[in-house]
Amino acid sequence: MDTSADLRLLFHRLNNQLGIILAHAELLESKATDPVTRSRASQVLSSALEAMGTVRDIHQLAVPPSTDAQ
Repeated sequence: MDTSADLRLLFHRLNNQLGIILAHAELLESKATDPVTRSRASQVLSSALEAMGTVRDIHQLAVPPSTDAQ
């Protein structure tokens, strides 16, 4: 495997893990019974979304578009 393919695989795996964190945070937020827990779940949710955006930005810088064909 070449370097860009390796990077794409790593970015994909990282996004999958962040997606799992996001889903769990959404579940925790929806089932929270008190404002403090709901607020903490919201913070995790926001951080996961921000991390996914950062992964996307790093991916755009690290993997040239011509080698990132789907």
